[in-house]
Amino acid sequence: MIIGREKEQELLKGLMKSSNSQFVAVYGRRRIGKTFLIRESFHYRFTFQHSGIYNGNRSEQLFAFAASLKDAGLDSCPVPENWMQAFELLKDLIRQSHEEKKVIFIDELSWMDTPKSKLIMALEHFWNGWASGRQDIVLIICSSVTSWMINKVIHDKGGLYHRLTDRIYLAPFTLHECELYSKAMGLAMTRQQILEAYMIMGGVPYYWSHLKKGLSLSQNVDQMFFAEDASLYEEFEHLFSSLFRNPEEYMRIIKALAGKQSGMTRNELLAETGIDGSGSFSGKLEELEKCGFIRTYSSFGKKKKDTMHQLIDPYTLFYFHFLAKKPKDEHYWTNQLNTPVRNVWNGLAFERVCMWHTNNIKKALGISGVLTDICSWSCVTDPDKGLLGSQIDMIIVRKDQVINLLEMKYSSAPYAITKKTNADLLRKRSDFIIATGTRAAIHLTMVTPFGIVRNSYAGDIQSEITAEDLFA
Repeated sequence: MIIGREKEQELLKGLMKSSNSQFVAVYGRRRIGKTFLIRESFHYRFTFQHSGIYNGNRSEQLFAFAASLKDAGLDSCPVPENWMQAFELLKDLIRQSHEEKKVIFIDELSWMDTPKSKLIMALEHFWNGWASGRQDIVLIICSSVTSWMINKVIHDKGGLYHRLTDRIYLAPFTLHECELYSKAMGLAMTRQQILEAYMIMGGVPYYWSHLKKGLSLSQNVDQMFFAEDASLYEEFEHLFSSLFRNPEEYMRIIKALAGKQSGMTRNELLAETGIDGSGSFSGKLEELEKCGFIRTYSSFGKKKKDTMHQLIDPYTLFYFHFLAKKPKDEHYWTNQLNTPVRNVWNGLAFERVCMWHTNNIKKALGISGVLTDICSWSCVTDPDKGLLGSQIDMIIVRKDQVINLLEMKYSSAPYAITKKTNADLLRKRSDFIIATGTRAAIHLTMVTPFGIVRNSYAGDIQSEITAEDLFA
């Protein structure tokens, strides 16, 4: 049973009704459910389906492709010497098919693109020179390497330029979809527990599939990540090695960002990681962003050279805080409840959840249709200018002359603004107005799981966002 993905299902099923051949690319990070979505949408019925081999060389990829052709019923199928021959054999299979629509599904296409393989050239020739001229072919290609799909297929400047008839980016589940998924699995979880699980695993369905009925969330996390035979302990290295051919430098970038709450500039990353600052470094940052591990954002009023890169993937943040040096305690997560380390992480992780749900925040503020820019802002102490020094992780700059300064606070009960917290909020607002010289109305906005206590220090809060809004 597919949870959510209504628009994606509608698009895929609509391909069978088209009067022309269709060429669709489906992409998204590893474990996000791309293959499951495609198979379910077509009821596991394909004229031909094949999946690339992880770390397979050119000969192994071609042999496996030929084996898939045989499995699909091709009468005579010698192992091709190159991809041009391989796609000629695919044509033979399609010609002998009597199905009204020939659905061709090639999964993990990027793994088939070995050095000097000329795979893309052969694919382009197959589609442009033959398949697109027919009316009965539905070609679906899929890859977990988001950057590869975007660079090699979607934004290709050669023969595949503008040849796709559609594309689907499969994003992580939202909190709402994770709630639907947990109910479908028969898990008895409150919204608070679903939020905490999202802070650990993000919206990756495969991770959620490891949750077991009858266990508390803490017990599940211990079994999944900290037990001796923890099912997801080694996921981090598998994740990066499957996405990038040379994952070491990508992992160094991620490790550096994991230690900086607000992110780092390009120059700071170069200094921290020791990676060569050639053009390929910018490409690595772009790939990490396209794969959903980091976000690139501008600070309000700052120049482009000050662009920041910040780790936003919940699972990766969790890994570096707790799994990089695996504790020996098999009940580590249960025993960390209410510890200072856990409480600090709760705040950071909750901020990341909010960043993944900015559309929900805008909707709750009633500005879904208003053009906005989401950024951050900071300033250093400067007595001459009256600046006390502030950091604001999320700002929504609106075209209706309002700027929301968001303060995200994690708590397991309604959040009570203290005298100190109120002073911090007023300092941030004052610093922002003085440093930027803005004439927009400044709205202090609290984002908390259960809302705020309306005490004597809550009077300056203009709006509040709760977990109910994030689940909407």
